[in-house]
Amino acid sequence: MNNETMPQQQFPAGNPGRQRIVSVARHHFFAYGFRGVTMDDLAKELRMSKKTLYAHFPSKVALVEAVLADKARSVEVDLKRITSDASSDFLAALHLLLALVQGHLEEVQPPFLRDLQRDAPEIFRFVETRRRNMIYKYFGKLVGQGQSVGIIRKDIPTRLIVEILLGATQAIMNPEKLTDLGIAPKDGFSAIIAVILEGVITETGRATL
Repeated sequence: MNNETMPQQQFPAGNPGRQRIVSVARHHFFAYGFRGVTMDDLAKELRMSKKTLYAHFPSKVALVEAVLADKARSVEVDLKRITSDASSDFLAALHLLLALVQGHLEEVQPPFLRDLQRDAPEIFRFVETRRRNMIYKYFGKLVGQGQSVGIIRKDIPTRLIVEILLGATQAIMNPEKLTDLGIAPKDGFSAIIAVILEGVITETGRATL
């Protein structure tokens, strides 16, 4: 599998049965971990035979890939909606974006990331790559809009601000570090954003905030 494989996985149009499987699996995997949920568990929850479940997804890994593709799509739809015209009200867009990220991070509990890193390292690396791309695309866009309205400092290049955010995210938002620090993913991300914003907000932005 390479970095382009999972994003191309799509749910066939008009297949609510497949989407139902993914929705139930998404809840259970994210809440209880990759190891903590079996295909037997999911079949019972879905009230279908394992044969039917495997007809849709030939393996547990294939189902996890579909769940992550579904999650990535939902995150990207939300990010695109919020950043589409953030320049008209940058601060409102910033608050919405942070609340959105918090909500999506709350859905994914640490056991899932830990299990994914141990049992499916290629998929875990894909998740990290997708996260990096989304931060670059959407947070970079928001930073640029913040600079255009005088809330984010213009003397620091947008790309540098985003790279600092990416570096901090990479260092903190991984299972080992989160466990070592004893914090949840949403709390780690909140701290990263707070520290970075403190350094890049202009005096006008501070007064507005």
